[in-house]
Amino acid sequence: VQLQASGGGLVQPGGSLRLSCAASGSIGSLNDMGWYRQAPGKQRDLVARITKVGVATYADSVKGRFTISRDNAKNTVYLQMNSLKPEDTAVYYCNAAITPPGLHISVQYNYWGQGTQVTVSS
Repeated sequence: VQLQASGGGLVQPGGSLRLSCAASGSIGSLNDMGWYRQAPGKQRDLVARITKVGVATYADSVKGRFTISRDNAKNTVYLQMNSLKPEDTAVYYCNAAITPPGLHISVQYNYWGQGTQVTVSS
C-alpha cells in the first residue's frame, strides 16, 4: 500500500492551497483518512480526519479555514486550505487506516504518505 501526497508549495498569507493524497495497492477497505502536520522542532499534530462515510473532525487552529473531503471511488483524500497563516507552515502528512483484502474491517493498519511541504510567507 502506498499513499502519494501532492499539492504543497509556497503561498502568501491569506492564500489557498489544496492537498491531495491517493491510496494505492492492496486495499480491502479504506477507513478513516486524515492529515497531520509537523513544523520544525515540533511534534506531528492532527489537522483533520474524515471517516469513510464523511464525518470530519478538525484541530481548533484550522476550524473554519480548512476543509477535508474524500472521494472513495478514487481512494483519495483532500485538504482545502484557505486563509493560510504563517503558522500553518509545516510538512503535511496524509494518513490512512486500511483493512487488507479478505480480512474483517476491525483489522486495520496505519499508513503514512511521504509528506508535502507547505510554506506560508510573504
